Parts: sequence; structure tokens; C-alpha cells
Amino acid sequence: MNKKLLCAALMGGLSLAQAANAQVADDRWYLTGSAGMNIQDNDRDTRNAPFGTLGVGKFLNDNWSLDGELNYQNPNFDDNQDLNWSQYGISFDARRFFNAEGRNWAPYILMGLGYQRSEAEFDNFPDPNSPGEDKEGNVAAKVGVGIQSALAGKRAAIRTELAYRADFDDRDFSSRPGGVTADDGDDWYGDLLASVGVVIPLGAPTVAPPPAPAAPSCADLDDDGDGVNNCDDKCPGSQAGQTIGPDGCPVPVSIDLKGVNFDFDKATLRPDAVSILSEATEILKRYPELKVEVAGHTDQCGKDDYNQKLSERRASVVYDYLTTNGVDASRLAGPIGYGESRPLEDMGQAFPGCKSEKNRRTELNVQN
Repeated sequence: MNKKLLCAALMGGLSLAQAANAQVADDRWYLTGSAGMNIQDNDRDTRNAPFGTLGVGKFLNDNWSLDGELNYQNPNFDDNQDLNWSQYGISFDARRFFNAEGRNWAPYILMGLGYQRSEAEFDNFPDPNSPGEDKEGNVAAKVGVGIQSALAGKRAAIRTELAYRADFDDRDFSSRPGGVTADDGDDWYGDLLASVGVVIPLGAPTVAPPPAPAAPSCADLDDDGDGVNNCDDKCPGSQAGQTIGPDGCPVPVSIDLKGVNFDFDKATLRPDAVSILSEATEILKRYPELKVEVAGHTDQCGKDDYNQKLSERRASVVYDYLTTNGVDASRLAGPIGYGESRPLEDMGQAFPGCKSEKNRRTELNVQN
């Protein structure tokens, strides 16, 4: 046997296995075929010979496959190559693959059991019917290792294998007269099998159905449209237009501007009014859907026209403060002045009784 040629074949099979790019296992039935060298047991007194195989198989899962395989080889005797010695058989081989994430090939170990039949000619001189012929069948077992390239999604995969076959044949016809009755004492023979083969899947690959879309979780749903997801919504029946808190429940929003009062005949904010407006601004930011009317008022001293314009200026001062500090103008109605028409305390026009500080105010009236 040309050992350099055998090594080249094995290395070539390995390189092809590494070149593939897919999963090793496949759920289809497949055909196999291989060619290699049968290195005969020396006790047979036969020459090494090429051999070939044909088979069919299937992956049982991602790690195990099972093949049924026919083999044939026709070695000759060392001493007399005119006498025929041939061998053929069937084996059932289980292969255990060792897969790895991101790798497009897998090594494996092989275990097989089968039946081998041999046909041998022997020199039966001076019998005129020489050479004689004997046919013998027996159990054979096989173990080995190999490497296979990816099969899934491919037209073919490459399989490179080295195996040892124990042939439980206790008859030896190689060099002993009498042939069929001769026994050299060996109960079995061991042959080494080195091969490169192909694995060809049958039919179209099975396409896995796309995964079902994941059911949306409560965190992705807002059934009542109040801006609070179902997981956090403790009041799932909120109505449109209600002011909703972070727990999804309507909240009674009261923006108390008591203390935002003005000095007599003035439209400038006092320091105490600024702190109150600052708190009101934070409330409006906390509830971004809240809309309010900015309304200015006066006491009952003075003429109606003058008080109307003074109330408008007071409303504008508060309006400007809110918008300057981050409240969107689209949420504010006004500024609107109501003059002296909406007093909290009716003091009449008599001076100085008309000078009520409570009436000199600005209000934020909730609109929703």
C-alpha cells in the first residue's frame, strides 16, 4: 500500500470537512459511499487491497447516526496471485458525533456489528478439479474514529474515517494444503480500514417553521390608553380626560396658589409668590397632560376698565413665569384677566374696605 497516498487522501478529506459551513446533523435520510485501503491482517498471507462501500443512514439526533453499509474488497494471496480471495459483507454502524458551537465539522467514534463473507480458491493439486473453492461467512465487529463535515443545508458532506474490523473467521486458506479443513489456530483476523467518503442527503431539507411571536407582556400593553402599562396600572378602567397618576389611577389635582397675591395697584411678583409658583410649576411637570387656565384678579377699588387691564397684567406675569420655567404654552389657557368680577371677599367700593389682598390674586384653574 502507498502510505503517502493514503495520508494525502485523509488530509484532503479533513480539509474538505473544515471548508463546509453548516450544522453537521440533518433530519433527512442519506446515501453513503466511500473508497479506501484495506490493510489486511498479516496472518492471512494476503495483500493489502482497495475497498469500497455503499450504504444508507440517518441521524437519530444531533449527536447519533445509524448507517447500514455494504463493503467489498478483493485482495490476492501473497504467494499465488492467480488464486482468488475476495471478501464482502454488511455492517450496521453507530456513530457518536462530538459537536461544538460555531464549528462546521465534528469528530466521531464508530461502533459497528455485521456479517462478512469470504470466497477463497485453494490449490488442490493433483485433484483435476483444482483449484478448489470455499465460501465462509462469519460475524464481524468494527470500531473506529473519523471526522465529518456539515450536512444540514448541503448537497453532500465529506467523511474521513479510520476503523479496525475484527473478522471472526477461524479458517485460513492462504498457504496450507487441504484448504477447507486446515486451521492455523487463529480465531479471528483484524483488518485496518482507511477511507474517504461522501454523505448525500435525500430530498429537500426540512425547513423549521418560524418561531411563534412571543405573547406581549403586560409591560407592553396599555388597554385603557392612560399612558400606564397594564403591569403597573391599578385602575385599568381610566376614562379619557382624567388626570392619571403613576399607578394608573385618577388623581385629584389641586394647584393651590393661595399666597400668589399682589401689592395694591401692582403686577409684580412678590418673593413669597415666587416660591408658591415654583411648587406649582413642579406639579405641572409631574402631570404633563394637565391643562390649566391662568387667570388674574383685582380687588374692588378703582374703575372697572383699569382693574381689567391690571388683572390681565397680573395673569401675564404668572403665565410668563410658568413658560420660562419649562411649562409648555400649549397647556396654558390665557393669560386671562377677570378684573374685579370674581371677588373672594365682597368688600364693596368703599375705600379702604375695598382693598382686599385675597382678591388681588392669580389662579390656575384646572381645565381637565
